[in-house]
Amino acid sequence: MIQTEHHTQFFTATILEWKHLLADDTYKEIIVNSLRFLVSEKRVVVNSFVIMSNHIHLIWQAVNGFTPQQVQHSFLKFTAQQIKFNLQRNNPELLEAFHVTAADREYQIWERNALSIDLFSDDVYLQKADYLHYNPVEAGLCEKPEDYYYSSARFYKTLIDQFGFLTHWRE
Repeated sequence: MIQTEHHTQFFTATILEWKHLLADDTYKEIIVNSLRFLVSEKRVVVNSFVIMSNHIHLIWQAVNGFTPQQVQHSFLKFTAQQIKFNLQRNNPELLEAFHVTAADREYQIWERNALSIDLFSDDVYLQKADYLHYNPVEAGLCEKPEDYYYSSARFYKTLIDQFGFLTHWRE
C-alpha cells in the first residue's frame, strides 16, 4: 500500500533556454526510463505526463516517505546526467550549447526553479491534465491528444499503459 502525506503535484521542467533538445526521442526515452525507475522504486506515483521538445509536464505524487523536493531533485539530476553522458558520447558539439559558467556545474540541461503546484481538487487536477495532454495538439504535432506517443493521453483513452509506470488518477 502506498503511503503519502504529500499532495499530487503539477510539475513542469524546461530545457535550458527552451532549447529543443527533447525533439530527439533518445532524450525522451531517458525521461521515460527515469520515471519508470522512480515508480518501480516506489518513490512516486505518476498519473499524467507529456514530453515536448523543450519541456515536460508531469502530474505526480511523492510517496513512501519521499518528499516532492527529493523526488524532483533526483529526477532532474539523473536525467541531466544521462543526457549529458549521451551528448558527450554521441553529440559533443550539441553538448557545448549547454556549457555554463556556474560555480557548481560545467553543463546545465534543465532550467533552474522548475514549477510545482499542489493540486487540491479534482477540478484543478482535470484542468492541468487537459492542459498537458493538449500541449502536442496546440504545438501542431497531432490532431488528438491520444495520437502523441510521449504522453499519457492514450492511457486515459484506452486504459493500456504502454510505458509501465502510469496510475490512473482515480486510483
